[in-house]
Amino acid sequence: MRFKNIFKSFAFASAGISSAFRSQFNMRFHVFTALAVIIASSYFRIAPLEWCIVLFCIGSVISAELINTSIEMNVDLAMPEQNQKAGMAKDIAAAAVLIAASVSAIIGCIIFVPRIISLF
Repeated sequence: MRFKNIFKSFAFASAGISSAFRSQFNMRFHVFTALAVIIASSYFRIAPLEWCIVLFCIGSVISAELINTSIEMNVDLAMPEQNQKAGMAKDIAAAAVLIAASVSAIIGCIIFVPRIISLF
């Protein structure tokens, strides 16, 4: 693969992230939450391994949201009318985001709650 093709791939991916951010409330919520977590991580000076875990959680949630958005758009394009299986596909994709976000929130509590409690 030539450098020009690699650059185009990154440009297309960046356009996808930008489009999802502009059009999807949940994507904006996840990105702003991720920024808050990064700020908290810096403030509390978490350990390198905890940084890896936090960044993996952020990447997992944002990736799940991007995949969910893509699935929802494709289902809407392929099946504009109401359809039970199409609805199930969208619900299952949304459930993947819910699971990634819930597990990430639990991990965040494990990492940050003791630090927050120690402030008081």
